[in-house]
Amino acid sequence: MSALAERLARVASRSTLRLTHHGRKSGTPYEVVIWFVVDGEQVFLGTASARRQWVRNVQRRPDVRLAVDGATFTGTVERVTAPADVRHVTDLLAAKYWYLWPMLAIARLLGFDPAPDATFRVHVDAD
Repeated sequence: MSALAERLARVASRSTLRLTHHGRKSGTPYEVVIWFVVDGEQVFLGTASARRQWVRNVQRRPDVRLAVDGATFTGTVERVTAPADVRHVTDLLAAKYWYLWPMLAIARLLGFDPAPDATFRVHVDAD
């Protein structure tokens, strides 16, 4: 396991992280507390609303900082659009945040495949 994967594994069980992103026009740093999942050396973020400011900002200015449980990481965000990848992230989110699982299972049983309105992969910089 790489040093980066080990660092991420140490914080993977935490519920939230602080995402520092920058205003798309002003460049001003902003922080938001959000859910996340770790998968090896990758961090994934998902949101129910693509209209949130942080979503709009990271699409324009993808360099971010993540802070969780005293650890900090920097990286670059990219939107995940491939249906199989979005489904994988949705499954990871449902596994971590167990209260999402019943809703997801019922929706899939009824023929719907709900997914976050916006899903992102953070390419974390190796230190």
